[in-house]
Amino acid sequence: MNNLSYIVVFCLLATLSHAIELDFCVGDPSLPRGPQGYACKDPAKVTTDDFVYTGFRGEKTPNNVFGNNVTLAFSDVFPAFNGLGISMARLDFAVGGVIPVHSHRTSEVLILVKGSIIAGFIDTNNTAYYKRLEVGDVMVFPQAMLHFQINVGKTSATAYVSLNGANPALQLTPTALFAGNLPADIAQQITLLSPGEVMRMKRIFGTA
Repeated sequence: MNNLSYIVVFCLLATLSHAIELDFCVGDPSLPRGPQGYACKDPAKVTTDDFVYTGFRGEKTPNNVFGNNVTLAFSDVFPAFNGLGISMARLDFAVGGVIPVHSHRTSEVLILVKGSIIAGFIDTNNTAYYKRLEVGDVMVFPQAMLHFQINVGKTSATAYVSLNGANPALQLTPTALFAGNLPADIAQQITLLSPGEVMRMKRIFGTA
């Protein structure tokens, strides 16, 4: 076995030994988050409640311009996800409500539990993959692809998603363009919208 092989085997064993040092690493959000997540909460202080998230309970009222309500269960609000590489969210739609075009650092899988929606994503060749989903249907959105959901039924709709990252992030394209500090003239140039259309969008988001 040459030196390179020894190094590879050593690194692999070191990684495996680190991975099995702890059964879990419930995060401590009171401490700064590092590249690998939060530092672990003292195992002696971990309880069953740390592994249970109740934020998805009850009715959720859509409360924004898009007619949706998104309840996130990322590691900052559900620290048991810390270090596990998973997270979840609940999506609630009013009639006609949408989750606008957005992206994550991760892949996503969605299951529809109420209503009827059109869901889809757009790949880097600008090909759109979309389909009307009914209760019980599941759809996958590949990592970093722009994707969206639209309630096309006559009632409210609810879906749950799981993502393969404890902190997958969420970037809404309309919000990124019109709700932040991007100057209106730059937004106009990069979207080909007229000045009036850009200002209308910024007024919707309260940044005009």
